[in-house]
Order: sequence, then C-alpha cells, then structure tokens
Amino acid sequence: MILLKTRNEVREIALRIIYKINIFNDANVYYDVNDLIKEEYEVENDFVNSLVNGVIEKKEELTNLVNKYMEDWSLSRLNKVDQALFLLASYELEYLKTPSIVTINEWVEISKKYSDEKVTKMLNGVLDNIYHSEEENE
Repeated sequence: MILLKTRNEVREIALRIIYKINIFNDANVYYDVNDLIKEEYEVENDFVNSLVNGVIEKKEELTNLVNKYMEDWSLSRLNKVDQALFLLASYELEYLKTPSIVTINEWVEISKKYSDEKVTKMLNGVLDNIYHSEEENE
C-alpha cells in the first residue's frame, strides 16, 4: 500500500529529483525525467510533475530571476541542493496557483532542513523580493 504524501513531502521529492538532474547534467549523463520521478514517487502526481518539468522548461528564466535578487551572489555559486531549492521555490512562486505566502513559508522550512542558515535567509529574501515585484506589476 502506498501512502499519500503531504504537499511538503512532495516538494521534498521534487527537490531530490531536481538535485539529481543537476548532477546528471553536469556529468553529461543521460536520464529520463519520468524514470527519475517514478524512482522517487511511484504514484502519478501532478504537483511533482508540474514542479519538476516546470523547472526543467523554465530553468534559464528562473536562474535569471533568482540572480536578479541575489546580492553579490549568483545561483551558480551555490551547491546543487541549494540551486534546486531556489529553482523550485521560484518556479512555484511564479507559475503555480499556490498562495505566495504558503509557497515562501514551505520552501523556507524545507531549506532549514536541507541547507544552512545563510542560504535559508538568502532564499527567504529572494522569494520575498520576487513576491513584492509581482505585486508591483499587478
């Protein structure tokens, strides 16, 4: 029997998948996205698919967006886990219908689990800036 996961657990699954993809891309290793998703989560899940495929599709755009709000840093300077955190969080904030405050809080909490305090603060600041720039553009 497969237990259903919470949204937070599903975000962590997406984080592991994007992390693997970052590693495989750097090593020029072939992978099938659907196989990676099935490896991590056997149940078909639209949220996982949306996060993972969205980040793959919009990676350059998301990288530029994140870099715009990083002070004296760039996404490429972060480790692969942190890069995945920033890409997934910014994708969910920009493209999914999850309330912005929920998205920011969830990814900051996940960051506390997988990263250090400095990166968590940076992630919070970047997401907050993205959120406020969206408000200004509406």
